[in-house]
Amino acid sequence: MSDYKKLEIWKRSVVLATDIYRLTSFFPNEEKFGLTSQMRRSVVSISSNIAEGSGRGSKKEFIQFLNYAYGSASELESQLLISSNLEFTTKENFVSLSKELDEIQKMIFVFRNTLK
Repeated sequence: MSDYKKLEIWKRSVVLATDIYRLTSFFPNEEKFGLTSQMRRSVVSISSNIAEGSGRGSKKEFIQFLNYAYGSASELESQLLISSNLEFTTKENFVSLSKELDEIQKMIFVFRNTLK
């Protein structure tokens, strides 16, 4: 379909993944197989689904993978809030990451609608 590496939503979701990996590296060790793992899976899934969808043969499939990416972003939103509630991150970091995640979600939504 398209070269996903040129898509701003893909680029920003990769940066977000890097930021989440950095954040979770400071989480307590007992969270290694809990919240840390979940957040990393969710954030990596956003860019991965955008990339996979763009490599599919049809708009319909691409839209489905954008839906998956949006779902993963929603999962991450919940996990980020939990990490904030548990005071695993600063308020400033939480706000910054949440804003970027919100922007990525909006971009996925708009892009998905342009493909319909």
